[in-house]
Amino acid sequence: VQLQASGGGLVQTGGSLRLSCAASGIRFSIYAMGWYRQAPGKQRELVATISAGDTPNYAGSVKGRVTISRDNTKNMVYLQMDSLKPEDTALYYCNAPPGMFPWGQGTLVTVSS
Repeated sequence: VQLQASGGGLVQTGGSLRLSCAASGIRFSIYAMGWYRQAPGKQRELVATISAGDTPNYAGSVKGRVTISRDNTKNMVYLQMDSLKPEDTALYYCNAPPGMFPWGQGTLVTVSS
């Protein structure tokens, strides 16, 4: 099983990023998928989920600013992040909730003020 997140980077406050996660070794289409993040010195938190049937849910802290989507033909899950804030700075991971598979290395998002 591999969950490989990419697309992070350094952006200014108010900027946008699109994160991608490629899943392999799992029957991707049957699982809900989620994006998680872990800021320095903090616990990992759930940012957004998307069900196997494409229903999204968002944490209150990002609602209205991020959009989760998936492409079952490519075994990919995406996170479009807009209006980024410094508090969004974190290492971002994808996984099937609540962390069903081994965690990948994540992708670092840094938002400068």
